[in-house]
Amino acid sequence: MRVLLLGGGGREHALALGLVEDPAVEVLFAAPGNPGIAGVAELRQVDAVDPVAVAELAVEVGADLVVIGPEAPLVAGVADAVRAKGVPVFGPSAEAARLEGSKTFAKEIMTAAGVPTARAYTCTDAESVGRALDEFGTPYVVKNDGLAAGKGVVVTDDRDVALRHAQECGRVVIEEYLSGPEVSLFVVTDGEAALPLLPAQDFKRVGDGDAGPNTGGMGAYAPLPWAPPGLVDEVLADVVHPTLAEMRRRGTPFAGLLYVGLALTAAGPRVIEFNARFGDPETQVVLALLQTPLGGLLHAAATGTLAAHPPLRWRDGAAVTVVVAAEGYPATPRTGDVITGADHPGVIHAGTARRAADGALVSAGGRVLCGTATGPDLTAARDAAYALVRGIELAGSHHRNDIAATAIDGRITVPD
Repeated sequence: MRVLLLGGGGREHALALGLVEDPAVEVLFAAPGNPGIAGVAELRQVDAVDPVAVAELAVEVGADLVVIGPEAPLVAGVADAVRAKGVPVFGPSAEAARLEGSKTFAKEIMTAAGVPTARAYTCTDAESVGRALDEFGTPYVVKNDGLAAGKGVVVTDDRDVALRHAQECGRVVIEEYLSGPEVSLFVVTDGEAALPLLPAQDFKRVGDGDAGPNTGGMGAYAPLPWAPPGLVDEVLADVVHPTLAEMRRRGTPFAGLLYVGLALTAAGPRVIEFNARFGDPETQVVLALLQTPLGGLLHAAATGTLAAHPPLRWRDGAAVTVVVAAEGYPATPRTGDVITGADHPGVIHAGTARRAADGALVSAGGRVLCGTATGPDLTAARDAAYALVRGIELAGSHHRNDIAATAIDGRITVPD
């Protein structure tokens, strides 16, 4: 099987590592890729949000499967263009990707499907924003209605901060705050059948103890020793299958990766958001534990044969990933700094590049690298991940020091 992987971040590096482990994957192409992905794939250049260009590249390389990593190409209709060439694609159509592309649309689907979620209003002016903030009270939750690279959400007790974010976004969804530990659940689907992956937890705030602004994610771990028994089955029954049924009813079936972001509240699991692709950095830990060949799994979803796929197999133990971010992230990250210590197994590349002058590895984004490790338990995996991070040198970089710590200490509780 010849596979074309679209994207060039940490999620795609993790996907690339999983794909090349599959004996059925003979050749892996990546576009545009990054220096880490270049170690396992043949890189090609393409405008990832140009449907025609990506479709032409898929035909040119003889792809048997195209895997779309980021959300922007999905919303732009890249999957539709590739499918029109007769090439199987792992990733939803542009219409189905609106589950991530528009918070308002996602809320409409959840309401129609009876999916448990927070009450919310879509607001486009200061007056309606003020009314919504008054109704829900603190903490204020203000979400950019469109794509925002994981940084479009503000959760704050400061009304001025909430108002300013709403004004900057223009069109926002304001919703009630959901209290309880958060869970990320990935579900592979062909539009009807659905196979859940291991639940994970990520860390959105930039600083230890969940301090500071939201980011694209500063670390993650899996599995969740504190998760209630039967959680995944409950989410499949109450969230995933009703959502897939509603999308089919509308004539826009969702096939690909449905990311379900959950809060485990006193009233039960509630959906915070849907995404239309693998989440980053949860992908790094979930795929590190997946024993089932990844290429065959994604191909089954892309070709409508997921119901016949064998049950997923998982490695014992746990996985932890810790993100190393550039100075200034998440506001204005500094780029172009030389990186050393990134050539160890388990170091996943995200915002990295090769300097043209001398080929040195340099920072090229906000979340630059992450150390991902497995172990017989969370403690061992965490220790190994931080050992990788300590071996990375990048001037001015920062990382959280508390990834998975509360889970290891037994300090996470699900409200009754």
